[in-house]
Amino acid sequence: MAAHSDYSYRDDPSVPAFADDKPLILFDGECVFCSGWVQFLLKRDRKKRYRFIVAQTPLGEALYRHYGLETRDYETNLLLDKGRAYYKSDATIRMLEGLGMPWALAGVLRIVPRRIADAAYGVVARNRLRIAGRRESCMVPTVEMRERFLG
Repeated sequence: MAAHSDYSYRDDPSVPAFADDKPLILFDGECVFCSGWVQFLLKRDRKKRYRFIVAQTPLGEALYRHYGLETRDYETNLLLDKGRAYYKSDATIRMLEGLGMPWALAGVLRIVPRRIADAAYGVVARNRLRIAGRRESCMVPTVEMRERFLG
């Protein structure tokens, strides 16, 4: 993954314009495990801090491509916050911290070296479809959730 400046996607003509005033979580909408993670976040994000987008949308694919990530096998959720992209274990920890207490205590996991945390994340990511399965179509947000989703 190449380093990008903050809000670099705004200068990329292949990335459609989108509202980036709140943190955005991109996820594999066909993955039951990933969709479950989003359900977890939605239930606990009482301040409605996060927005979400399925990776299998034109915007989702453009953002994954912009950050040099695979666009067929989404092995990392992607968190965009204040124009900066976060991946793998760092993204997960930041997502939990953004929920407030008690979830913010996940920040203590930063004591685990990133190399080790990302390796553990990778094991789960590579096996997520074996663990939980794949949907035949992307997750469809309920009417109540729709305002939180882009794309």
